[in-house]
This record gives sequence, C-alpha cells and structure tokens, in this order.
Amino acid sequence: MSENGFKELREIHELDELVGLSTDRVVILFKHSDSCGVSARAYREMARLEQPVSIVTVQNARPVSNEIERRFVLPHETPQVLVVRYGKLAWSASHFQVTADRVNRAIQEAAGEQRGHSES
Repeated sequence: MSENGFKELREIHELDELVGLSTDRVVILFKHSDSCGVSARAYREMARLEQPVSIVTVQNARPVSNEIERRFVLPHETPQVLVVRYGKLAWSASHFQVTADRVNRAIQEAAGEQRGHSES
C-alpha cells in the first residue's frame, strides 16, 4: 500500500487476487486517468476514504482496464469506481458521480448484503 492509501494494480493476476478478496470483504477498485482533470478531482475524493483503494491508472495498465470492462460488463470510463463483493459488481459510478460520500454509502450497502449473505 502506498502512502496515499492506494494500491496500484498493473497486472491481471493482481486484479484476480483483488476480486478473490471480495469473498471476505468489500473491495474498492478505482480506474484513473493521469491526464484528466475530472479524474484528478475523483482521485482526491478517493484519497479521503479510510478503506484500502486499489487503483488502475489506465495509461500504465491498459490490459487490466480492458479486463475490468470485460469482467464486469462496463463501458470504459475514467474516472470510474467499482465496489465489488463476492466477485460481483455491487455498485459503480463514473465522472462527477465519484465522491467519497457515495462510495462510503455503497460500501455500507454492500457490507449489509454481506451480513445477509452469511446468515442465509
């Protein structure tokens, strides 16, 4: 984990590991462009989160970005945040919809589903 709270994903096997962790906890995946002002704003929002955030900088990891689109059946957008639980997309947002408050709410909802999932 870097000092800013982000863990950079550069390889598809790292994405596989992250998705695997989602069986135990909610995971956050942030697709970022280092050449976009809107993405820079979203980056600052994501840095406010207390939970670990895995980041894919699309200029550095295009194959990982493409795999995210394929795996979660999403169009390519940056910035884009995904909340993943049990290997499935629980919530996503892009552009100006990426805020720390919205992500925190999505995490709480996905964690609530987690409790329901383990009780059944």
